[in-house]
Amino acid sequence: MAYAHGHHESVLRSHASRSVTDSAAYLVSSLFAGARILDVGAGPGSITVDLADRVFPGQVVGVDAAPAVLEIARAAVGERSNVTFRTGDAYALDESDASFDIVHAHQVLQHLARPVEALREFRRVAGREGLVAVRDVDYGGVIWHPVLPALDEWLQIYHGVHRGSSGEPDAGRRLKAWAREAGFTRIEASASVWVFDTPEKRAWWGGMWADRVLASAFADHARRLGLADDAALERISEAWRQWAAHPDGWILIPHGEVLARW
Repeated sequence: MAYAHGHHESVLRSHASRSVTDSAAYLVSSLFAGARILDVGAGPGSITVDLADRVFPGQVVGVDAAPAVLEIARAAVGERSNVTFRTGDAYALDESDASFDIVHAHQVLQHLARPVEALREFRRVAGREGLVAVRDVDYGGVIWHPVLPALDEWLQIYHGVHRGSSGEPDAGRRLKAWAREAGFTRIEASASVWVFDTPEKRAWWGGMWADRVLASAFADHARRLGLADDAALERISEAWRQWAAHPDGWILIPHGEVLARW
C-alpha cells in the first residue's frame, strides 16, 4: 500500500517538528540511561535524536522504509555518537530477538495494512523483558472551531484517502485491541492530544495542511480515488487558511497510546 501522506515538504515540515515532549510523553517514565531503543518509522528523525539524548549512552537506531527521508534524519544527528539510521521493514526487522529494551513507533501503525503483524515483530525484537511503545492519531475524534463546511469535507475525504491508500485513520482507539491480538498480556493504554490554538500554532498547522491538500500525495490519492477534484482541494486549502486566520481558531487532535509487554 502507498503511504497516504507521501514525503512532500509540507509533510516533512510536520514530522520534523516533533519531539518526545509533544509526541512521546507517555514513554518518558520508562526511559533510562543506557537503554537500547529501536525507533520504527523514524522519518526525519526528530523524535529519534531526542530519545538518543535522553538515554545516552544508550544506543538508538531509527529505521524507515524511505531512504531519502533517512538522509534528512542523518543530517540531524550532528555530533551524537549514540544514534544511527537505516532502512527497514516494520514487518521484518533486521534485528535479533530481544535485542532492544524499547521498540517505539509514532504514527506508524495507522499506515500499515497489517498492524497486528507489525506489533508481533516489535514484540519479538523487544523480547520478554522489553517494552513496545506505540502512539497513533484517531482522526475520528478530531474537533475544531469555528465550523467551516470545507473542513468537514476535508475530514471525510481524509478518511477515504487514508483507507484507500494505507491503513486505518482511526487507529488510536484500536491500539489496545491490536496489542492484545499480537500476544501482549501487560498493556497500559492512555491517550493525549495535540491542540493548536494560538496565532502561531494555527498559522503553522493550518498553513501546513493548506499546502498538503494541494501538493502532497494526499491530493494525488484524493484524485485517483475519485474523492475530490481540483476545485474541492482548492476549497479545502482556502478553508484551512481561513481557519488559521480566525482569532477563535482551535483544533484538537486525539491520540491513543500503548505501553505493551509480554
